[in-house]
Amino acid sequence: MIKSLNTAATGMIAQQSNMDVIANNIANVSTYGFKKGRAEFEDLVYHTLKDPGQASGLNSTTPTGVQTGLGVRTAAVQKDFTMGQTVITKNPLDIQIEGSGFFQVRTPDGEIAYTRDGSFKKNGDGKVVDKNGNSLIPELTIPQTSVNLEISPAGEVRSINGERNAEPQILGSIEIVNFINPAGLKSMGKNIFQPSSASGLPVSGRPGTNGMGYLQQGEVESSNVNIVDEMVNMITAQRAYETNSKVIQTSDQMMQTAVNIK
Repeated sequence: MIKSLNTAATGMIAQQSNMDVIANNIANVSTYGFKKGRAEFEDLVYHTLKDPGQASGLNSTTPTGVQTGLGVRTAAVQKDFTMGQTVITKNPLDIQIEGSGFFQVRTPDGEIAYTRDGSFKKNGDGKVVDKNGNSLIPELTIPQTSVNLEISPAGEVRSINGERNAEPQILGSIEIVNFINPAGLKSMGKNIFQPSSASGLPVSGRPGTNGMGYLQQGEVESSNVNIVDEMVNMITAQRAYETNSKVIQTSDQMMQTAVNIK
């Protein structure tokens, strides 16, 4: 009876973790470049009373054993890196990666981080930065005379000056990176990721090469959260949580009945 109490308690804890992941997905439904998570579970060790295949006679073995599971735990939160919907903004510094890849930004502590959020801005020095002031890598500086920018699908950035009949000025190129296992990236908040031993090392290149996506100017990638799917997942998690709580109540009633026997 005690086993069922502990087992059901692990189920409630696991579903609480599941609900935490779902809540984070729903909260970020409007976050550019956000990638939804999915909680994954695994069963705990088993209390084995009899091993499968144990000898039951001189020339016979049991086809099954007697094993009692001791519950569940959260094994992983898997990031889903499928593309989100396209939001057309017509802002020249909004860039979407159509396909695989990440933008590189330099954080204030000098580290390089990676993001799918392509809603870039221009700071007081003309440098292209993200909404938190992290500089895009390679660095791009927009001249004061620029009246418009052109970013090609392959990443070439050209500035159109206000002077009449002036030729477009090439400012540089945007490189993106990819990882062998993007799901292994570590989420740092503020729409950025950092690599880990699970993600592998970043491989940089021009957009459209080595399996990387192309760039699309004037667009940003929205969150890939599907609110209807998350509502269904939330109902499922709630029912699983309630059912585990019923198991605890039933186990308690059975123990109470056993205590009251004289």
